[in-house]
Amino acid sequence: MGKWCKLVLALGLVACAGVSSGCAGGADRSARASDDAGVGAIDVAYRRIGGDDAVNIFEALDLPTPNERRLGSGAPGPAYWQQRADYKIDAALDAESRRLTASMVCTYTNNSPHTLDFLWLQLEQNLFRPDSVGSQSRTSGSIMRLHDDGFDGGYDLGPLIIDGREQEYHVYDTLARVDLDDPIEPGEVVSFALDFAFTMPPHLRRMGAEDVEQGTIFEYAQWFPHVCNYDDVHGWNTLPYLGTGEFYTNFGDYEVNLTVPRDFIVGATGTLQNPYDVLTETQRERLAEATASDEPVYIVYPGEVGEPATRPRGTGPLTWRFKAENVRTFAWAASQAFIWDACVARITDLDGAARTVLCQSLYPKEAESWYVEDDGGGSTRYVKHSVEFTSDFLYPYPYPQMTNVNGPEGGMEYPMIIYCGARTNDRGLFGVTDHEVGHTWFPMIVNTDERRYVWQDEGFTSFVDQYSTAAWYETDLDTARALTQSMRIFGSARRQPINTRPDTMWPRWVGALAYRKTALGLTLLREEILGPERFDRAFRAYVERWAFKHPQPADFFRTMEDVAGADLAWFWRGWFLSTGTLDQAIAGVEVVDDGRIIVTLDNRAEMVMPTIVRVAYADGTSETRRLPVEIWHTTDRWRASWRTGGKTPVEVAIDPEVRFPDTDRSNNTWSVTLGRLVGPSAE
Repeated sequence: MGKWCKLVLALGLVACAGVSSGCAGGADRSARASDDAGVGAIDVAYRRIGGDDAVNIFEALDLPTPNERRLGSGAPGPAYWQQRADYKIDAALDAESRRLTASMVCTYTNNSPHTLDFLWLQLEQNLFRPDSVGSQSRTSGSIMRLHDDGFDGGYDLGPLIIDGREQEYHVYDTLARVDLDDPIEPGEVVSFALDFAFTMPPHLRRMGAEDVEQGTIFEYAQWFPHVCNYDDVHGWNTLPYLGTGEFYTNFGDYEVNLTVPRDFIVGATGTLQNPYDVLTETQRERLAEATASDEPVYIVYPGEVGEPATRPRGTGPLTWRFKAENVRTFAWAASQAFIWDACVARITDLDGAARTVLCQSLYPKEAESWYVEDDGGGSTRYVKHSVEFTSDFLYPYPYPQMTNVNGPEGGMEYPMIIYCGARTNDRGLFGVTDHEVGHTWFPMIVNTDERRYVWQDEGFTSFVDQYSTAAWYETDLDTARALTQSMRIFGSARRQPINTRPDTMWPRWVGALAYRKTALGLTLLREEILGPERFDRAFRAYVERWAFKHPQPADFFRTMEDVAGADLAWFWRGWFLSTGTLDQAIAGVEVVDDGRIIVTLDNRAEMVMPTIVRVAYADGTSETRRLPVEIWHTTDRWRASWRTGGKTPVEVAIDPEVRFPDTDRSNNTWSVTLGRLVGPSAE
């Protein structure tokens, strides 16, 4: 036994399991030595997650078996397939009654190797029926307010027709099962027609109507019946629409014709196909100017709203025609109160080609922060920044335009159109706009299952938001707020894993778990664990691999490990899949007469992380050591040793810059001013 081991055992400080001890014995000897010293053993069960079926936090994840559809690398394989649904919709809005009537044709392509005997449709407007599951499972006064005044909403549906034959279907809350006369064979393409109508609900849930001084703003989203996603993981994805979980749909092309009152301006997913029918000559000229301008150009000035000259001559309603390619849904907004301005964002595609994206905003006069001003603010400039920044940070924006609409919805995203309710708070306007534009990448491009895994879109977008915000305001990355808010979760008696389905999360935890804790975890992974270069290469590979496809969490975990070349099971399990907390502590400090300092570290909770140790010396200098997470592989007590160069240590601190969510920071610092050699909370 070496000199240092004898000294340690004599003092009863720690086991001989440290970096420089030269001793064997590991965790068992550590616990034995601690018991002998009267300190009390630290139970290594903290690294076991899951109660009776616990596994070590470092064990490999129990992920689905790889196959030729989804490879072990996390990439889609040569046998990967996904369904497609293309839509043609004609809809007419009666603004006075707030009722929409529509007819649609859906062309469904069965790319699966399976024969489909029936189809499932999502009927999301049925959420607004007073007897819906979503309505009845919300308390009066909740954020959804679905049944406070007895409004009886939902769809009025016509017959569903295939090849001239009516198909039998059965409605179950927000779902309908269509029993097909003829099964859809692999590779077969089938079209069905369906008429529908509904009245705009007075309850706000991702869409709604709002009266403003100069008219009414209508926002339509999740407004048409659509085919559920049939995939290789769950088959038919038939989780009901309860209000919190958003959507998981098929990609497709859309041709949508929207008939509205003549004095309305319309913004929508896709590009306008008939500007000569719905815009004046002056508006077309201004729009052409905007398509070449880096600064916003008014198409409808604030003082022009409501003037007859802003609309084409004639009487009766106008039909606005839009087309969109390869999108996962279609949303739109219309009002006679809209001011309209636009400019372009400039991006570079993966092949190096330069391209422009039309960025535009529609808003009423009440939206003071949205106006085009000389100070560099305003909605359209924020849209432009977000499109350009995230295109460079992740993946080029793939669509021709992006529209921001101010109306009743506080913040919601759809392909090529977002809703933002902020009106007088400029910082709030930037934050919501940046976040909702960021959703273009998650989940509009990388099409994740929002009904099950809200963190894969909200958390990833919130993560990117931090960097986009820092770039816009020209500040350093600020994770303190996310860290502080995440700490509330760690201290709660009602903790839930990030991977919890959104409709079963505690309502107060949806933002904290899905948005902030996820974003903080990815920030730690980028800044503290992998490093920016390694993380960015892997994260961008995930986006490129799964652009316009449907990844599962396992595909994300595997891709990150595959491209980064790292075993991150401990991180996924500790941060995303369990409710563990982090508590690193200084258990003892020893200054050895041969010019070394020995810092004894404990990991006292379920989660593990790398450990940052800073030693301050009496001469005013300091040094920082970063210890890898692997120190906790076999023990919960670790001795870190290094030479001081003859300097006198006066303070030792763990995580001195507060980068990790340590739940008890009182045991993170040792100081000679305490008059003893152990940390303030050591046993």
